[in-house]
Amino acid sequence: MHILIFNAIITIVVLNYLLDRLLSYLNKTKWTDSLPTELADIFDKEKYNQSIQYKKESYRFSLITGFVSFVIMLLFLLLDGVKYTDSIAHNITSNPILIALLFAGIIGLASDILGIPFEIYGTFVLEQKFGFNTTTKTTFIADKVKGLLLSAILGGGMLAAFIWFCLSMGGLFWVWVWLAFFSFSLFMAYFYSNLIVPLFNKQTPLESGILRNSIEVFCTKANFPLDNVYVIDGSKRSNRANAYFTGFGKRKRIVIYDTLRAQLSEDEIVAVLAHEIGHYKCKHVIKGLISSFFQMGGTMFLLSLFISKPIFIEAFGLNAPAIHVGLLSFAILYSPLSLLIGLVGNYFSRKNEYQADAFASSFGLTEALISGLKKLSANNLSNLTPHALYVFFHYSHPPLLERIRAMRKNDKL
Repeated sequence: MHILIFNAIITIVVLNYLLDRLLSYLNKTKWTDSLPTELADIFDKEKYNQSIQYKKESYRFSLITGFVSFVIMLLFLLLDGVKYTDSIAHNITSNPILIALLFAGIIGLASDILGIPFEIYGTFVLEQKFGFNTTTKTTFIADKVKGLLLSAILGGGMLAAFIWFCLSMGGLFWVWVWLAFFSFSLFMAYFYSNLIVPLFNKQTPLESGILRNSIEVFCTKANFPLDNVYVIDGSKRSNRANAYFTGFGKRKRIVIYDTLRAQLSEDEIVAVLAHEIGHYKCKHVIKGLISSFFQMGGTMFLLSLFISKPIFIEAFGLNAPAIHVGLLSFAILYSPLSLLIGLVGNYFSRKNEYQADAFASSFGLTEALISGLKKLSANNLSNLTPHALYVFFHYSHPPLLERIRAMRKNDKL
């Protein structure tokens, strides 16, 4: 029976890779020399040709990185990499929590090291060629070190807590894990901007002036009390622009990238922020938390069914109990269900984006928001004609054309 489980794991890995390649290929077939009328003013001919070239080179790069990752994963599974890594951890310690941490650490570190050449090429060659990269070598190295330390502290802490709950709480351990992990996710959502972001970026309150006054006027109209508007130094890594809403309660804040300020007009920035405030006013934040609460509970329950079954550990050639190996089996076998959940999540996320757009439009900001989105798409060399199936599987935001048509349709109602 454990042979069937192992074959199922290999099959899922292969099918996931093939699905990803198929979707990428279909998306590639939608690249065109012409744009729909509503988008024709985004690019001049030279800029549009540049966007096509960027997509082509990104596609070729993804073919290489995806294939290499797939082959490494397949070889790791087929050549008893799981069993070998577990034996290394066992030779160092007999403590089950330390074994799990070593097992995960070895795999994670090896994966990160193997990925560094591709990250370097993607950042300093591909993104540099098309004018996006502003990351220095020092920043790149510092980000890698901080990222590894953060993964070790947070990821290692969560894994250690999970193993402890499994060993200490009996059959209902999954309930305690569910509640503990969800509480932690709430904590991180509340304090993310105060604890994590400062490790990588500098945030400064938006200074007094015309832009802040315009934002405050809009917030008054929208009945949205907001004292926390910050500017983040996104330009230290990339010329891409963004803005986002984070936190809740007294910790809610809007964060504007400095690149956004440089690329958009005052009215366009207010429209983009109106969209972000729309997420809060439409209760998308609360709905997302409730959804994640129940999704996490369901996932932990299913995990509890896997983790105690020797067959999912024996599939990798191990005979002794190994919770960390059961976790790996579950992660792969759960991926088809995770894909389905992700499709549902993306559907509702796209629906939320339409609602946030409609909120901004209700204040007469339709054309300002459309203009801002067009500028961002042009500056980011975005794919303006994605394949519908690729959008269905991967897009958490609707394509720009659909957003524009939806906003203008709402304005006519």
